[in-house]
Amino acid sequence: MIVTLTANPSLDRTVELSDELRRGTVMRATRVAQDSGGKGVNIARALKGSGFDTIAILPGDNDDPVLLGLKEEGVQYVNMSTGAPIRSNITVVEPDGTTTKFNAPGEPLNGLAQQQLTRLLIQETHDASWLVLAGSLPPGVQSDYYSVVGRAIREALGEQAPLIAVDTSGKALRDAVNGQDGMPNLIKPNSEELAELVGRPDTWEELEGDIELTARTARELVNRGVDTVLATLGGKGAALVNADGAWHAIHEPVKVRSTVGAGDCSLAGYLIAHEQGKNVQECLAQAVAHGSAAASLAGTQVPTLAQTSPERVTITPIVL
Repeated sequence: MIVTLTANPSLDRTVELSDELRRGTVMRATRVAQDSGGKGVNIARALKGSGFDTIAILPGDNDDPVLLGLKEEGVQYVNMSTGAPIRSNITVVEPDGTTTKFNAPGEPLNGLAQQQLTRLLIQETHDASWLVLAGSLPPGVQSDYYSVVGRAIREALGEQAPLIAVDTSGKALRDAVNGQDGMPNLIKPNSEELAELVGRPDTWEELEGDIELTARTARELVNRGVDTVLATLGGKGAALVNADGAWHAIHEPVKVRSTVGAGDCSLAGYLIAHEQGKNVQECLAQAVAHGSAAASLAGTQVPTLAQTSPERVTITPIVL
């Protein structure tokens, strides 16, 4: 069982254009779609679509379109009522796959609501193998919330506590790796987030172009106590670094339709392979296969395991 938390879920609306986006003009859409979204929600959708047990935990009311969408997809969820609608995010996709996103801030969560959400997580993770803390934090939530949750889960469940994966950005990600007792087992930064984590934000383009530099940078975080760093690099694949080594994986080229949610699906692919008992290289291959499959789909659609091609992924050890 894999439990996901999406503290700031969204209704993701995708608009596909027939031409390049031009500011200040009227553009015609060729396709419009909406999906239940937010990083943790996307991961839960991908897990469910591939037949893996998952529970999505999120704030939102029973009649909210995001929850109704999850129900329609058959994704099991546990929600905390807020009395407010879940935000909408808009993604505009150009014919070459270029995406422009407009993300709303979300509804605030006060201290009482945060405590309730944490208690809900403790209640639902008793039998979980993984807890995934994913996405941005809504207004009113301190940036160290994921670290607070990690500590609370481990204090409450002890040896039965699940492994913890964190997929977020900015100060929330920096704070998540700043305390040993709340340290995640796995983080999944992209190149910009990885550069920010080590205090060198201007180097992110270098990281995308230099796989060894990416691995050395990720190793800094492993040395600080993170078990595994899965760094996604867009069209250049991903690098995985742990205490035992470092590897790079890249998929054969695919036609990109939308990159929205591809990183979420990469993490879902890793978790699927891990649940199957695969070794670290196979987990990395499945992560890249899932991300590539997601990029080839429209909007925020998520691939099933059958739609992925890990056999088309090349794994190369990185010597550090």
